[in-house]
Amino acid sequence: MEKALKYIREQHLLQPGQRVAVACSGGADSVALLRILLDLRDELGVVLSVAHFHHQIRGAEADADKQFVEELAGRLQLEFYCGSGNVPAHAAAEKISLETAARDLRHQWFAGLITQSKADKIATAHTLDDQAETVLMRVLRGTGARGLAGIAPAQKAKHLVRPLLATSRMEIEAYLQALGQPWRQDASNLDTRHTRNRVRHTLLPLLEREFNPAIRQALADLADLAQAEDEYWNNELSSLLPRLVHEGKPSRSGRSSSGESKDVLGLDISALLRLPLALRRQVIHETAKRLGISLEFKHIQQLTALAEHDRPGKKVALPGGFMANRTARELQFSRRAQEAPKDYCYPLPIPGEVAVPELGLTIRARLISAGKQKASGYNAASLLNPSLLGPELAVRNWRAGDRFFPAHSQSPKKVKELLQPCRLGQELSSAQRSIWPVIESRGQIVWMRGFNVSHDFASSSGDAVLIEEIANEY
Repeated sequence: MEKALKYIREQHLLQPGQRVAVACSGGADSVALLRILLDLRDELGVVLSVAHFHHQIRGAEADADKQFVEELAGRLQLEFYCGSGNVPAHAAAEKISLETAARDLRHQWFAGLITQSKADKIATAHTLDDQAETVLMRVLRGTGARGLAGIAPAQKAKHLVRPLLATSRMEIEAYLQALGQPWRQDASNLDTRHTRNRVRHTLLPLLEREFNPAIRQALADLADLAQAEDEYWNNELSSLLPRLVHEGKPSRSGRSSSGESKDVLGLDISALLRLPLALRRQVIHETAKRLGISLEFKHIQQLTALAEHDRPGKKVALPGGFMANRTARELQFSRRAQEAPKDYCYPLPIPGEVAVPELGLTIRARLISAGKQKASGYNAASLLNPSLLGPELAVRNWRAGDRFFPAHSQSPKKVKELLQPCRLGQELSSAQRSIWPVIESRGQIVWMRGFNVSHDFASSSGDAVLIEEIANEY
């Protein structure tokens, strides 16, 4: 409790008179946050309420979580707010992970509590362990220095505060046990299909045991250092970018002001090249970010080289349908003219992974042992039988005439038919349809995004192959 109070004051997270809704799932971290803030309520001068979001994922178990939190709020004589959202449906429609979909819908509901004047701040129970996991995951996926900042103590735009970010999960559980305060256990936190759970239960314990007993604190300290640097870069860029970046295409009478100009930014090359390399990279990244372009490090390198060495007229293709054009004076960021999507095909070893630029993600084939399947509750309809597969798979977009027989369906269908909204559950643009991924083995389609694996290649027992889609991050 003293550690949380010190952190709240150091980070200026809460002010007297504020209404604070404590996001409480029923798990140990959020229950501890609620009890800690309740005990600190008079000292902080805040008004507390309890906010619980039902994700519609775990059926009766989630219903029991809601009841637990509601009864806890009642015993503590605090106002209780409850929201809900269909996370699986949102994840399927947006082609994002359950974790991301849950966060999106939860944060939308939190924003509603703020706009409805039911709260001034939302307190969430992210811990030092969550921080360590986040930093390690970003290192593994690839990130810039600013990405190492991990989870921020507060997000002003969303009115979020995280008072337990300097407190470990071990300290939290000891605190609750000392109070005699029970909490709910979420079985999905043990499901190693999720990357965070594999980092939490496998990788971090290994690093802690074999390399550094204080690895969690070390990663959290790294995040703290990176946050200070991130704040520095934000201040530098806020004053620098208005002088370097201009909206619209240049013309003799100034710069164009048409509607299309909103998708065109010009970056002054001579001013850019006078900057140190570190600042140059930050300016390029932030300029692209203003158009919603998510750059990887390789793109930053390409754009730096384009500004330094290439002649006017040279272009670089960027993610999201954008391009950078090198003129005599500027790097111009704009949307590419729409081109007919091209076919793609990439080899996928078992086990192994392959980047698919057309999709903006990596596809992985992971071997899952029979014992792990049972322990983690994998859906058999998502697993392939490795004994029926060739040594290497092929990831490609579907082609006219392709047929696929999803497990638990009655008969094979043309892929063209399966991509209809009534079967897929969403409307696709022509561009999305043309690059929709399938995986084949020895000429037969064994996997298709959005459906169960092939009827003829599904795993019934023993070891299995799981196909995963992993979003690329900068």
